[in-house]
Amino acid sequence: MITVFKFRSLCACALLAALAGACGGDDGDLADAPPVVDGYVAIVRASYADSLQTATALRAAVDAFVAAPSMTTLQAAKTAWLAAREPYGQTEVYRFYDGPIDNPDTGPEGQINSWPLDEAYIDYVMGSPMAGIVNNPAMFPTLTKELIADQNELGAEDNISSGYHAIEFLLWGQDMSPTGPGARPHTDYLTGVPNHERRGQYLRLVAELLVDDLTAVSGEWAAGADYEADFRKDPKEALRRILQGMGSLSGAELSGERMTVALDNRDQEDEHSCFSDNTHRDIRANALAIQNAYLGRYGTTDGPGLDELVAARDAALDTKMKGQLDASLAAIAEIPVPFDQAIANDTGRAKVMAAVRALQAQTETLVEIATLFGIQINLE
Repeated sequence: MITVFKFRSLCACALLAALAGACGGDDGDLADAPPVVDGYVAIVRASYADSLQTATALRAAVDAFVAAPSMTTLQAAKTAWLAAREPYGQTEVYRFYDGPIDNPDTGPEGQINSWPLDEAYIDYVMGSPMAGIVNNPAMFPTLTKELIADQNELGAEDNISSGYHAIEFLLWGQDMSPTGPGARPHTDYLTGVPNHERRGQYLRLVAELLVDDLTAVSGEWAAGADYEADFRKDPKEALRRILQGMGSLSGAELSGERMTVALDNRDQEDEHSCFSDNTHRDIRANALAIQNAYLGRYGTTDGPGLDELVAARDAALDTKMKGQLDASLAAIAEIPVPFDQAIANDTGRAKVMAAVRALQAQTETLVEIATLFGIQINLE
């Protein structure tokens, strides 16, 4: 049994004490921090802008598919979904500090990217041809975005009704193949199939809701928006949030919930994108997001990063962090595809475990960096 690597409400100093027998750090006045905060905000905006743009393209592809279901339009919608996952996966490092995406009161993350989902909550599954909201017009006579949002996670965590993975299921269907993704036929959306119109309507509404939610999150990071202004006003607090997001994604979330849980259970239902077999890309995008946040870069956007602050105080620590970020991405690239097969055989499992350990190692170094700035982060 492989143990999930988690920090249970440990502050950075507590963990560092265990690692190095010391706690503390001289953060100085952090006069050099504001440009790094600016650089971070710039990559947040750029990656959310790309996420919104690709989600909008996905909505258009979904509309075209529902209007004229065919193998061609279904494949175009799948391609648009895969493209939309690339930038969004690189935004997940902006979570875990109660920002716009996952504010406990207003954050829409649960509507955007919750998983794993119970497929039968949405639509038919093998053995239950009339399952789900789609096939229950008596209880849900009128499908709306508001209804879908209200039903999300209602009654159980896996009662997921919205977001990327609801769209994924409605495009690919259940993954019943040992070597490939789901194979939902386009005919599920044609006349003669029970509730085909409701299925198409549901798919279109979920795609619209995704665009709405990403529009709202992106707007909170616009110049002069309330959250953007709050984020900038205290550079040290901004650094804490940045490191909190990086450490939480690297540790308990990516190496833990998204990789080790599936590894322990050997169950494709525990992988992130189980219907499309896109989990290997999700993992890479998340790891790249952590590197982006450290270097202050995303795509063609490249500004001052945390690496500059660290290097000015401890060049060896900066070199160590950069090396570990590269090592994690390299280890992830070695995981055989698809991920659900990698977790089922000894060779693949060893590759997954190597990537998990690389992520764990870089998480420990992120804690060292936090301590260097006199910052405490809680990694659960």
